[in-house]
Amino acid sequence: MIEGARERRVRTGGIELCIAELGDAEQPTVLLVHGYPDSKEVWSEVAARLAERFHVVLYDVRGHGRSSAPKPLRGGFTLEKLTDDFLAVADAVSPDRPVHLVGHDWGSVQGWEFATVERTEGRIASFTSMSGPSLDHFGHWIKKRMSRPTPRRTAQLLGQGAKSWYVYMLHTPVLPELAWRGPLGKRWPKVLERMEKIPAGGYPTASLPQDAARGAWLYRDNVRARLRRPRADAYAHVPVQLITPTGDIFLSERLYDDLEHWAPQLVRRSLPAKHWVPRTRPDQLAAWITEFVRANEDSAAGVAPRASAAKGKYADRFGGQLVLVTGAASGIGRATAFAFAEAGARVVAVDRDAEGASRTAELARLIGAPDAWAEVVDVSDAQAMEKLAEKVAADYGIVDVLVNNAGIGMAGSFMNTSVEDWKKVLDVNLWGVVHGCRTFGRQMAERGQGGHIVNTASAAAFQPSRALSAYSTTKAAVLMLSECLRAELAGQGIGVSAICPGLVNTNITATSRFTGVTEEEEKRRQKRSSRLYGLRNYPPEKVADAILRAVVKNQAVVPVTPEARGAHLMSRFTPKALRALARMEPPL
Repeated sequence: MIEGARERRVRTGGIELCIAELGDAEQPTVLLVHGYPDSKEVWSEVAARLAERFHVVLYDVRGHGRSSAPKPLRGGFTLEKLTDDFLAVADAVSPDRPVHLVGHDWGSVQGWEFATVERTEGRIASFTSMSGPSLDHFGHWIKKRMSRPTPRRTAQLLGQGAKSWYVYMLHTPVLPELAWRGPLGKRWPKVLERMEKIPAGGYPTASLPQDAARGAWLYRDNVRARLRRPRADAYAHVPVQLITPTGDIFLSERLYDDLEHWAPQLVRRSLPAKHWVPRTRPDQLAAWITEFVRANEDSAAGVAPRASAAKGKYADRFGGQLVLVTGAASGIGRATAFAFAEAGARVVAVDRDAEGASRTAELARLIGAPDAWAEVVDVSDAQAMEKLAEKVAADYGIVDVLVNNAGIGMAGSFMNTSVEDWKKVLDVNLWGVVHGCRTFGRQMAERGQGGHIVNTASAAAFQPSRALSAYSTTKAAVLMLSECLRAELAGQGIGVSAICPGLVNTNITATSRFTGVTEEEEKRRQKRSSRLYGLRNYPPEKVADAILRAVVKNQAVVPVTPEARGAHLMSRFTPKALRALARMEPPL
């Protein structure tokens, strides 16, 4: 039973379905369909969030939860009969308006059937799919790769075949029923907790063993028949939102490569999570479902829809994800915040400069971020960073991508660099990164759904210089920290990248500390170095693009500018020549 829900029952074809409703019945109806081996309670966290704005309906699929089972079970779970159930529920809860359909796992498999058959036209306003492909599309996907095999297509077939091991098991007679009613049914909650980090709380319900045993017929009644003879007319007649968990252990992302052919009105989203996203990421799902439903309600009402926030080549990977960037008031930090915003991410712009951070957040929203916030903090302050992490988690959610970018410049010989100067540059450039990785990285690890950490190092990390001993030391430490952390967090699905920009036209040179000289000479050198960087004129936007690419491809070390790439190669293959260059006096 879902807290606060109104329950009723609907009869269809000899089956009695248990329906739960939340929210205002006068609002648009969002109909949530669960997967295998779940019951409607898998949606409880998402439903509670959606009920603040919509009329939310959940029902136990036949043979699951508090709905009755067909007799006999064989032949009672065909997609045709499941479509009858959907229409009966839709007519009961929203007789005069089409419903917005949302499906997960087998609920999504069913949803694709509902969204593509002729008899449901006019009853569905939109469809949000996650972790469950159309069996017809899947059948065509297999046939295409078998009829025209290439090494890549063969690898895709073999990869999905390995992920689908459970499908073969569920086709075996009797054994699945014995396993679910016996040891597997008892241990399943612990399996989910260990594999998916699913928090406890009303899920799964006590009916799980029985639900899973009966639900095996979903596979037996449909999979082989549809994969052998997929429908040629399985085109979606409604707008579709596809949400793809990038860490799904059961389904390959490649399954959806050809989906635009079948769903002309398609919006793609990717989420760094595993399979059971209704339980692990209810906040994100509720936000995306709300946005999609509102857009289609506006369209139906004749209101001009907003332009899609996500655009560009990384739109599919960052739509709706939460990205936190330190040092975001200017330079590389601001450009990075804008790049993620353009790709549809929600952005937290962090800086000591309150006005600059607020401006970055404001512009990020204009560029395309669904939302953006400014936070003021000194990254060198451990307690302040701990408080920031707690606030961000409570107000915005767990960060998906962390960009530790805040840093300061410092030039001068070792002998002219005071203890105070060393402390200042270490506190910001190294300890700031350490604090960010510890606070936000810990939250990522505890969530158990992966993520990515980007640490801004420098070409100075592997390019020694007589005039940058303190700065280069901090950046070399950041590089090694990133390499160590990458090894430590790899098993938890968290990537770590070190970005080494090189000479980039930002204002860091105008604020850099030059040790061992008078204040007047320091200002002269700041102006001189700013002029040199300006002549080089390598824009921070290119560094931001490299950061997004590093996250998408999970790259370890990324030298950005040509001179950074050259220095990186020299450090590996001709270190003696690089050391000789380090002895040269910089032209300042």
